Amino acid sequence: MTTTSAANANAKTTVTGERADLLVALEKQRHFLRFTTRDLTDEQAGARSTVSELCLGGLIKHVTSVERLWANFIVEGPSAMPDFTAWTEADFARRADEFRMLPGETLAAVLAEYAEAALRTDELVATLADLSATQPLPKAPWFEADAEWSARRVLMHIVAETAQHAGHADIIREALDGAKSMG
Repeated sequence: MTTTSAANANAKTTVTGERADLLVALEKQRHFLRFTTRDLTDEQAGARSTVSELCLGGLIKHVTSVERLWANFIVEGPSAMPDFTAWTEADFARRADEFRMLPGETLAAVLAEYAEAALRTDELVATLADLSATQPLPKAPWFEADAEWSARRVLMHIVAETAQHAGHADIIREALDGAKSMG
């Protein structure tokens, strides 16, 4: 399989094999997530349509943040991430803001931030010397102690996270106005 992603098209780099597969899988999930926001106003993108606190704009903000964080982790290791075991209530409140559209935020700006994060990740996939290179995971109650993840595993995690939230977004959109991503 061969692909030229938007990110590496600028660098005139053709990505093949496993890297192309990762980029295709990631772009497919990104597309489904972005597609849930088609033809929406900023107000609709920030609306809660279920009992959940989630909204479409907030989901995209969250996936953007997660993708950036994990891309930084691939390059910088655990220092790119916070020590989650030391988080305060204020830290958790700031994280909760990732899941909603805040006053003054627009869907166009949220999507532009997402495109920027995607571009950086795609460049990383295209140029990283070794997908098998590992980094120790940061301290967090949800990570196994002393575990390490390869760049490959981190990228698969980004694909899975994006897919999971694209599914959430599809439900939210259908509850908003009946529109579906598929079917």
